[in-house]
Amino acid sequence: QVQLVESGGGLVQAGGSLRLSCAASGITFTINTMGWYRQAPGKQRESIASITSGSTTYYADSVKGRFTISRDNAQNTVYLQMNSLKPEDTAVYYCAAPVRVSSWSADYWGKGTLVTVSS
Repeated sequence: QVQLVESGGGLVQAGGSLRLSCAASGITFTINTMGWYRQAPGKQRESIASITSGSTTYYADSVKGRFTISRDNAQNTVYLQMNSLKPEDTAVYYCAAPVRVSSWSADYWGKGTLVTVSS
């Protein structure tokens, strides 16, 4: 059974930082592209970052230069370091795998972790 469990969300002031983690189990972590998505209240889900098995990364324009995705294959964990946070980054953040970057679809999803950025 595949499980993706996000953690690290919380309340932070604008300009602050948070680091999200996603622990994966039941999946061959090392060969899969992992991704982070978010969904703000009243908005559609947005793909924001992905990392391949070879650690090639992709970022949405909205987070490029502020967010960094990384992975620790030994720990079956993917991270999202978020710096210079803005109120518009407020959303539920989800981890997913395996990500098909051509379509940003994925088979498995975590339950999400809430990030709230106050102004």
